[in-house]
Amino acid sequence: MQKRVRRIGLMGGTFNPIHYGHLLIAENAYEQYHLDEVIFIPTGQSPHKDARQILRADERMEMIRLAIADNPHFSCSDYEIRTEGISYTYLTVQAFYEPAEERELFFIMGADSLAYFDAWMRPDKISRMSTILAAVRDGLNMEELLPIRESLQQKYGTKIGFINTPNFSVSSRMIRHRMEKGHSIRYLVPEAVERYLKEHRVYVQ
Repeated sequence: MQKRVRRIGLMGGTFNPIHYGHLLIAENAYEQYHLDEVIFIPTGQSPHKDARQILRADERMEMIRLAIADNPHFSCSDYEIRTEGISYTYLTVQAFYEPAEERELFFIMGADSLAYFDAWMRPDKISRMSTILAAVRDGLNMEELLPIRESLQQKYGTKIGFINTPNFSVSSRMIRHRMEKGHSIRYLVPEAVERYLKEHRVYVQ
C-alpha cells in the first residue's frame, strides 16, 4: 500500500511578536491548500534585520507556542534558532525536505516578498524543494503579481500559489509601537500572547 504524501506548510519569520495576521495567513494556507500541518519557524539570525531590535529567541518561541496551543494542525520548530549562522530560507527548506518521509513542502510568505524572491539566497533550490504560497489580501495587486509569478516560473521553475486572506492590517512593528506607548493590543494578538507581553513587560520603555 502506497504511503500518503503529507503536505507540510513552512512559515518562517522573526515573529517579533507573533500576531493574528500570521495566524490568519497560516490558517488560510492550511484550508485552501489542504495541508496536513503548518510549522512556524522563528528566525535565528536574520540576514535582513538588526538583531538588536529582535527579542531573544526563547521569548519569541514561547509566544508562538502560546499562540498556537489550541490549534492541532499548527506546530513550531526551533530549527533556525539552534542552527549557527545566518538563517537562510533555502537551508531551512532543505532541512525539512526529506523525500523518504513522503512529504511535500509549501513555503508560506507574504505576497510582497515575491518581488524580492529573485534576490534571496539560492531561489533555485527553494523552488526545487517546495511550492511557494504567497498571501494576498482580498485579492489585491493580482495584476502586479501575475507577471512576477510568470517570470519566476520561467527562470527557476518556481511553483507559486496564492493564498486569499482577509485584509487584516496588523504588523509586529505596530504592536511593538503600541506597547511602547502603553496602548491596547487587544484583538491584535491572542490573549495568551498579550498576557505574556504584559507580565514580562516586553517592549515597554
